[in-house]
Amino acid sequence: MESQSVLATTCGELELRWGERTYVMGILNVTPDSFSGDGLADDVKAAVARAKQMASEGADIIDIGGESTRPAAQPVTAEEELRRVIPVIERLASELAVPMSIDTTKSEVALRALEAGARMLNDQWGLKGDPRLAELAAEWKVPIVLMSNQRDKGGYDAALKRDTAEYADPIAEVINSLRGSLAIASQCGVPGENIIIDPGIGFGKSWQHDLEVIRRLGELSELGKPVLLGPSGKSFIGKVLDLPVSERLPGTAAAVAIGIAHGADIVRVHDVKPIVRVCRMSDAVIRRRQIGN
Repeated sequence: MESQSVLATTCGELELRWGERTYVMGILNVTPDSFSGDGLADDVKAAVARAKQMASEGADIIDIGGESTRPAAQPVTAEEELRRVIPVIERLASELAVPMSIDTTKSEVALRALEAGARMLNDQWGLKGDPRLAELAAEWKVPIVLMSNQRDKGGYDAALKRDTAEYADPIAEVINSLRGSLAIASQCGVPGENIIIDPGIGFGKSWQHDLEVIRRLGELSELGKPVLLGPSGKSFIGKVLDLPVSERLPGTAAAVAIGIAHGADIVRVHDVKPIVRVCRMSDAVIRRRQIGN
């Protein structure tokens, strides 16, 4: 079950002790166009309340994003992204003990978020959009999540116009992509213990690719890093179960449990309370974690 060589990572006041249990990252979208319909743009009070709710339900980290990552979403400027996320981060930094992650692809947004109180970076382009994110992670000594994004096969700009990449072996493609991201991080001085990898469920993969990535998640162990898995409500669940986003929680729970069995260390989800229970049950079976720990 020990899928990575890193023993622990510090995120704010939280010590992530890899292999002991599965950590839950709660998704806080402060956008008007989230695919899941939970965007809270322009409502700081509601966003703060939602973050506090997720913390009370057992979230270990709150991941705050101000730009939608759904297919065909329109990019937003750094100024607009900052307008959405910074007031929320500033409020939560003084009112919430749970550490915050900033989900952004822009170094200028990441810097302001770190200054406001965020303690983790989450980059869906794996440093291939803005390598300066790695420099910030190194300078601030914070963890960074590097995601494999198959929308980037034609280059960053062309990728924005793509939905699904074409390739024969999705897990090999993911591993190759992540190796490139790890090389950038290393060159920029990010300590190995501060790097987390994400295979990027969706993001240019077909729904069949997503299923295979989860099925073969254990192969990411060769990279020696903790693994984040984000299957929450994604389209592959809708394809398999023929259900709208609002009814995909059981599919998300199944993907989380199977992902944990294959080496996931963090799961990124919208529905924190039920998924915390799924993680506890999965950990009891897979990690032999004792009840009450």
